Amino acid sequence: MCWSATADLTAGTVITAVGLVCLAGAVRARRPRDLPVAALPVLLGAHQLVEAAVWGSGGGCSPAATAWAVIALPVLPVWVPFGVLLAAGPGVRRRLWGPAAVGLATAAVLAYCLATRPVTAEIRGHTVGYGVNVPWMPLVLTGYLFATLGALLLAGDRWLRLLGAVLAAGALACSALWRLEFASTWCAFAAVSSVLVLGWVRHRRPASSVT
Repeated sequence: MCWSATADLTAGTVITAVGLVCLAGAVRARRPRDLPVAALPVLLGAHQLVEAAVWGSGGGCSPAATAWAVIALPVLPVWVPFGVLLAAGPGVRRRLWGPAAVGLATAAVLAYCLATRPVTAEIRGHTVGYGVNVPWMPLVLTGYLFATLGALLLAGDRWLRLLGAVLAAGALACSALWRLEFASTWCAFAAVSSVLVLGWVRHRRPASSVT
């Protein structure tokens, strides 16, 4: 992922297909509260497809770059914690309100930045770097990671905790190896982990038994 338009297009297609299987599994099991988490691979797959369009535009300020940033920045820190919160059992939900609240606050700041500042994309060899002028970046990034990774790591389901651990390791690796392209490589790593969401859907216990 993120190596070329072809890689993003291929990955996005495959990941979206995995997401559709996840959604079908949740629907068949009649678990509507699981749908946001089950739909996460669809969102991440679409994200990769949008990045293929960013490659095609050659970078710069473009609708594709803005769409990429909208998904990556304000959408995910709300989608992930509230999806986990909805799917959690009663005994787990109380501790998930923290990541959900932080996700809302973080998303509000990021949405304001996207509404008032341009998003730029730059092709850097085999990856894409994105530029968004975000104030208090260390604080915002901390809130972003707590909302997304924290919700998964605090989940009562072992598949979601495993997903959180894998994504946390991926975030550290991406930050260490590709610091300037952190956002792009991070989202690619997150998309690969969608297979764990499929495992979660297939092995999901009833919500009432998750603690």
